[in-house]
Parts: sequence; structure tokens; C-alpha cells
Amino acid sequence: MMENAPRLRLADLILFLGRLLLSLIFLHEGLSLATNITATIDTFATLGLSAPVALAVIVLQIGAGLSIAAGFLTRLGALALALFCLATALLFHTNFASQNELLHFEKDLAIAGGMFVLAASGAGSISIDKLLQRTNRLHPWLRAVL
Repeated sequence: MMENAPRLRLADLILFLGRLLLSLIFLHEGLSLATNITATIDTFATLGLSAPVALAVIVLQIGAGLSIAAGFLTRLGALALALFCLATALLFHTNFASQNELLHFEKDLAIAGGMFVLAASGAGSISIDKLLQRTNRLHPWLRAVL
């Protein structure tokens, strides 16, 4: 019968839900930045950052956000966003005299922590990564990343 079929566990559903929730903030922010590209580039310029950096941030947020949501190359996407959140916290939210800045600093650290956990654990069974792992025709470097 279906004795060899994988069983869906509650932990698998929770990991899937966690991935979706973690990805939402990046997908929303990346799409907001992209749809208001002129304002985005102007805002980045006031921070001393160039237009290519603004575009790279948009690509990172949308690309890694989709990676995590779909569970495709999840460990790489999570690691990239964890490092991005750490950099954002340390570079832009260090005015701890402001409660708002402190809150953003703590939020970025918390999201980075969640991303590091996801990078260590992987996407789980409800993911493209898991489907790819089941195939035997993966290049060794891709198997290592998954």
C-alpha cells in the first residue's frame, strides 16, 4: 500500500507557516520599494546609497523572499536575509535614544535569528527543496546546499 509514502506532520505544517510568515515582510517591502522606484532611489540617496544598491536591495528582498516562501534554495535565501537584517540593524537603527529605532533594531535582530534558524534547519518537507532532494540527478553542490 502506501507504507513508504511520507506522512505530513504538524511540525511540517508549522515550518511551512513559519516560512510564509518570515517571507511576507520581505516580499511586501521589496514590492513596495519596486513600485515606488523613484522615491526609493531618492530615499537611498539621502542615506548616501546609490541607485544600484537600491535595486540590489529590491532584488534581494523579492528573490530571497520568494525563495523562502516556496522552499527553493531556502538555506541560501535565509542566510542572505539574516545577514541583510543584521546589517540593517547595525547600520541604520542604532539611535537607541529613540524608542522607534530601538524597536526596529530589536525587530531586525529577531528576524535575523529566525532566518538563521531556518538556514540551519532547512525548508522542511513542504518545499521544492524536499522535492529536489528526492531526485538522484542533482549536482553535488546543489545537493549540499539543500
